[in-house]
Amino acid sequence: MIDSKPWFASRTVWASLVTIVLAMANYAGVATEGLQPDMLTDATLNLATTIAGIVALLGRLQATSRIG
Repeated sequence: MIDSKPWFASRTVWASLVTIVLAMANYAGVATEGLQPDMLTDATLNLATTIAGIVALLGRLQATSRIG
């Protein structure tokens, strides 16, 4: 892993940013109108956060260059 790439080309960075945004939305109480907001919002945010975490982990494991 001697090559370098800009931060915005990193899948790990993007997945981590998505995870942070989704967590902040969950704390802010983002709700979907017309549906049961508690259940739907929690399920959607939890699923998206889980997927983003998996992408971050896989991105780091498959990384072939440094972020520089």
